[in-house]
Amino acid sequence: MAEATTPFEMLGGGQIVREIVARFYALMDEDQGYAQLRALHAQDLSDVQKGLAQFLDAWLGGPRAWFDRGQCVVSLHGKIAISSEVADQWADAMTRAVTMQPGIDPALGKAMAERLGQMARGMVNAEPRADAA
Repeated sequence: MAEATTPFEMLGGGQIVREIVARFYALMDEDQGYAQLRALHAQDLSDVQKGLAQFLDAWLGGPRAWFDRGQCVVSLHGKIAISSEVADQWADAMTRAVTMQPGIDPALGKAMAERLGQMARGMVNAEPRADAA
């Protein structure tokens, strides 16, 4: 048996990614600390959940279906007002979803969560105005 060579393989493949994504969205629904983040999403999360799983599959070195769509994750979110608080909520929920996944190598989980957090914070495009109090 060949040694796992991509983070996707090291995690355990698409089923593990889908479990992480399901946990991420469950946390958004269950934890009021993510209320602002949840408010940015449609009531039905099935399409966005599928999209995030496909993105993570490709980003981790698995099936490239998401990248084959020819879309950029940043441009897809460009029409959504994302504050640093919302980006931090996204990063925190994803970190929790990843670290709660049984069997993940802690170093891989930490690296994955850190990079995804950086990506989320890189999408900040709306900050409250200092004079808007």
